[in-house]
Amino acid sequence: MTFVPKRMFLTKGVGKHREKLTSFELALRSAGIAACNLVRVSSIFPPRCKMVPRSEGIKELQPGQVTFVVMSENSTREPHRLIAASVGVAMPADRNTYGYLSEHHSFGETEQVAGEYAEELAAEMLATTLGVEFDPDQSWDEKKEIYRISNKIVRTSEITQSAIGDKRGLWTTVLSAAVLLGFED
Repeated sequence: MTFVPKRMFLTKGVGKHREKLTSFELALRSAGIAACNLVRVSSIFPPRCKMVPRSEGIKELQPGQVTFVVMSENSTREPHRLIAASVGVAMPADRNTYGYLSEHHSFGETEQVAGEYAEELAAEMLATTLGVEFDPDQSWDEKKEIYRISNKIVRTSEITQSAIGDKRGLWTTVLSAAVLLGFED
């Protein structure tokens, strides 16, 4: 039996609480996926998978459902510490080929920096499987132009949640996730 997702959506959330586990639960609630039994999977964007809006994807979830996710998370209880969690996506132009999802979590990076890093990481993983040459020392904008010109990578994106550690020392948890839906046997 094989399970290949037909749809995927991106989501993110943040939670704060005196208990680390509860702050994670609150981040899951913020992301709209707390009522599911989450199973973390590795980072392949399935062939022929369609990205759907979060609002549409959440409607497909049922409480207690076993739900496969690629998820990045980060937590701190250090006051004023900047944290981020990102998931990057790289989709090939050939929809019959798989793409990549990347997870990145960091301290001290802005949401934009963390998100661009995750997006670039996913694109580079896909580029290496497609034989697209790239120079790791080039800027992300230069790499995006090379990927676009190659006609092998059609789209990249990312979702990032950042937060600043609670000033009173509560646990602060951030997460970003790609939620896989609509499996076919």
